[in-house]
Amino acid sequence: MERITSVKNPKVTAYVSLVSSAKSRRESGLFVLEGLRLCLDVLRSGRTVKELYFTDEAYSSNKADIDTIIGVAEQCFEISESVAEKMSDTKTTQGIFAVVAENEKFRDINPSGKYILLENIQDPANLGAVSRTAEALGIDGIIVSGGCDVRSPKALRASMGALLRIPVIETDDVIETIKSAQDKGMRTYASTPREEATEITEADFGGGVIVVVGNEANGVTQSTMESCKESITIKMTGRAESLNAGAAASIIMWEMVKPSNDKC
Repeated sequence: MERITSVKNPKVTAYVSLVSSAKSRRESGLFVLEGLRLCLDVLRSGRTVKELYFTDEAYSSNKADIDTIIGVAEQCFEISESVAEKMSDTKTTQGIFAVVAENEKFRDINPSGKYILLENIQDPANLGAVSRTAEALGIDGIIVSGGCDVRSPKALRASMGALLRIPVIETDDVIETIKSAQDKGMRTYASTPREEATEITEADFGGGVIVVVGNEANGVTQSTMESCKESITIKMTGRAESLNAGAAASIIMWEMVKPSNDKC
């Protein structure tokens, strides 16, 4: 097994590029994971571990788990502590990293499923939080249009692996995605703080549903709002004018899966 001790090694340089650049991830079809938990989570996702990197200390502390990953990784490298610090995107590294090949991105939307559509969400922490809640509540998938990269290290860490496990559908044409869903008989809702919208507790979430949550600053775009069949709002009695996108999405998903809402 090759040992890497130079921070200028081409493998290290390529890894660091995948950490910092969405363009590099997109063009290569690769993304990176840091930490034992995420590296183990990816084994259950059906993705290919192209490269595995770990320090001697990490291996000594987690021999059985790392051996499991070594068994499926295409290439494995032992790295020095200085190289681990160079590769790390966290304050305190666990000393284990992986380069992973992305699955085919397109996935069919189940016409009877329940989906949250995130339009231009910019904060990877929000994306990660939404994915964790979606997985916990049994949402059928997340649809992402624009915004932050779903394979950014920060989003993956914030999701605690949920983005590796829950179906994620990326679309460049949110209007067409909504129209196609409607053609299949799905209900489509746009979330908004506007008082004239239907209160979320009065919305019918039975059967197949897509609910759109918009950008943290600007909300759902007007064109997307007009494409959805109806707009819904979360009634608030406090002083806040609107909710954080992640919090709003969590409330919406809870309402979507409540047994009382399954009228079909």
